[in-house]
Amino acid sequence: MTSFAPPDTARSGQSEDIQVVPVRHPGRWAGVAVVLVLTSMFGHGILTNPRLDWGTVGRIMGDPSVLHGLRTTLELTVLAMGIGLLGGVLLAVMRLSHNPVLSGAAWLFIWVFRGTPILVQLFVWNFLGALWPKISIGIPFGPSFYSWDYNDLVTLFTAAVLGLGLNEAAYMAEIVRAGILSVDEGQPEAAASLGMRRGHVMRRIVLPQAMRVIIPPTGNETISMLKTTSLVSAISLVDITRAGQDIASRTFEIIPSLIAVSIWYLIFTSLLTVAQYYIERHYGRGSSRSLPPTPVQRIRTALGTQRAPLATGGTS
Repeated sequence: MTSFAPPDTARSGQSEDIQVVPVRHPGRWAGVAVVLVLTSMFGHGILTNPRLDWGTVGRIMGDPSVLHGLRTTLELTVLAMGIGLLGGVLLAVMRLSHNPVLSGAAWLFIWVFRGTPILVQLFVWNFLGALWPKISIGIPFGPSFYSWDYNDLVTLFTAAVLGLGLNEAAYMAEIVRAGILSVDEGQPEAAASLGMRRGHVMRRIVLPQAMRVIIPPTGNETISMLKTTSLVSAISLVDITRAGQDIASRTFEIIPSLIAVSIWYLIFTSLLTVAQYYIERHYGRGSSRSLPPTPVQRIRTALGTQRAPLATGGTS
């Protein structure tokens, strides 16, 4: 019979103490210290600078001309992005068409509007009346039925919307095209085999899935558009930037005017960033097992009033 040696009870009865040594990151803490010091210095300098009157900044933010310019900026952003989204979808579908005329026309449009500066396009739309003083409707190469003066038909606001919107459509076309190409080819083929029309397949199957790819860059484009509208001041349209410039030139309060305008831009870019976050979260359901916590959930978790969210595909 084979005999086994008894276990070493002395060794087995003793538990080995494992000393856990946390990983130290001296470089990280040094960077944090530098950032905190620089931030404190900047904040202290801004808040205690006797040459900067925050009461003047608040007064400029509430000035009627600034509020009117803010309204113009928001209207331009909404209208230009609306034209950009609709035009981008149309151009993307045309670009993916098997018809060489439609595909070529879409490519030419994107090439022209992406290849020229948006400031130049704004000037072109503003001064296009020098080439066509009259805009007419009638038979092609024949008599016209109605005509309008270009400057009466295309005002400064209309020129700004056309310049911003059509330029945005060229960029949105490539974003939408990338989203459409990200959808598996087997899905539209399967839908076509069931007798669904191409337009129906695009609306019901392809575009909803492509939104996961389209939404993040579209949100960035919207935020960028809000700031790009400041270029319309070059064609004498009074937006919030031009209103701030007018106040600065009239009162010589240049820095307070710039700060007031910048605060308004920061407020609305922050709101758009939050909206983009929730839209991305909505369209991200089902694509991953866990969704990132919302800002409210982060705050409640940090305060200890809510447990960390479980790894599920739903929203709370």
